[in-house]
Amino acid sequence: MKIQFLGGVRTVTGTCFYLSTSELKMLVDCGMFQGADSDKINRVPFFFNPSEIDCLFLTHAHIDHIGLVPKLVKDGFRGRIITTSATADLSELMLYDSAHIQESDAEWQTRRALRSGRKPEIPFYTVDDVRVAMPFFQKIYYGKVEHLGRGIRYRFLDAGHILGSGTLELWYQDSLVEKKIIFSGDIGRKGNPIVRDPSTIEETDYVIVESTYGNRQHKGMKETVDELVEAIRATFKRGGNVLIPAFAIGRTQDLLYTLNKLVREGRLYKINVYIDSPLAEEATKAYLAHPECFDEEAKRLFNQNLAGDAIKLHFTNTVEESQALNRIKSGAIIIAGSGMCEGGRIRHHLKHNLWRSECSVIFVGFQASGTLGRRIIDGAEKVRIFGEEIAVKARVYTIGGFSAHADQTELLEWLGAFKNNPEVFVVHGEEKISLEFESIIKERYGFKTHVPSKGDIYEI
Repeated sequence: MKIQFLGGVRTVTGTCFYLSTSELKMLVDCGMFQGADSDKINRVPFFFNPSEIDCLFLTHAHIDHIGLVPKLVKDGFRGRIITTSATADLSELMLYDSAHIQESDAEWQTRRALRSGRKPEIPFYTVDDVRVAMPFFQKIYYGKVEHLGRGIRYRFLDAGHILGSGTLELWYQDSLVEKKIIFSGDIGRKGNPIVRDPSTIEETDYVIVESTYGNRQHKGMKETVDELVEAIRATFKRGGNVLIPAFAIGRTQDLLYTLNKLVREGRLYKINVYIDSPLAEEATKAYLAHPECFDEEAKRLFNQNLAGDAIKLHFTNTVEESQALNRIKSGAIIIAGSGMCEGGRIRHHLKHNLWRSECSVIFVGFQASGTLGRRIIDGAEKVRIFGEEIAVKARVYTIGGFSAHADQTELLEWLGAFKNNPEVFVVHGEEKISLEFESIIKERYGFKTHVPSKGDIYEI
């Protein structure tokens, strides 16, 4: 078998791995690139012929892992898209939302282009393309070994990252010997709200492991929650709003769960929380539809509803409702996408609040290089939003303990569960971080390691 690394290497976006044998061609993830020059990168033709791909495995429903699926189908893919039931349901929401955003952005850019005599902008896929792609999804469940045929078996185990996230085990024939390769997917943290802790595995020949936080430790959940409480209280005391950029799937539900618990415990008083994302409302419903993915504490609390009645929760669906939030000057917690501030409604709220010193922006997830969120946390004094220079006067918090990604210690513990000596490929991390994490793996465990570059091919 050969593996080619086509995305999600020496960067955290655009994850895509291409596997080929003499009889089968497979992909693991087909993610969209985000950040600088992402539109140009996402429009580049695939490195392979999509019509020749027999199967696509999806590890979870974040756009950097599924975002180019409609393009894949549009370009000729007619195979099976295999993933967990929860990931399939969430992927449908995410891909329709992605298509709507692209159509809307293309319409706006076309108006500008036509006024200056340039060609209209074409979205690289549409809502119709998503509709065509969805019948190719095949839902499977955690823990069951399935047969793909031609000597290939596979199984998904819970990666503990978001609802439905999976670590993929793939067995294949190499001459007369069966070998196994594992794709970690994005590994979650132990003790994260809602989802179960990540599964560990004891044996494999090869492992593809993410390294998003391979160079740092997260704060413990107690310290994280304490910092969140203090940030909210201090902001409201100053008379401002709290903005939280968060992806509609995963982080938003974790935050609702935590805020509800804090009010029930009396650490925060009844607070107004605005979820400014139609997608987040649908995703929350999808979470409630998949209790098989919950940990025991979440099962108990979800019986009282995700947000319960402790917080004053408001979902905004229309553009007008979203715009109305910008007239609220204090006392609001506004959670909106996207998590890296690269699109969605959060940019509008930043435009209206980022220059106000009484307000706060709380980042609870990783900010990739080149994104608006990264520029803000790196200390930019001004940022450009919708063509306008906006001063960064609001208090900026980075609360990494809410991350859905394992930190360095947790990643090493996950790798330490292997009782044999697998060959390790370090992926899904910024270049410096992946290289640093690789050296630590080699030093601690003595595994043979690689940090692939985009396009690299290995025979396994």
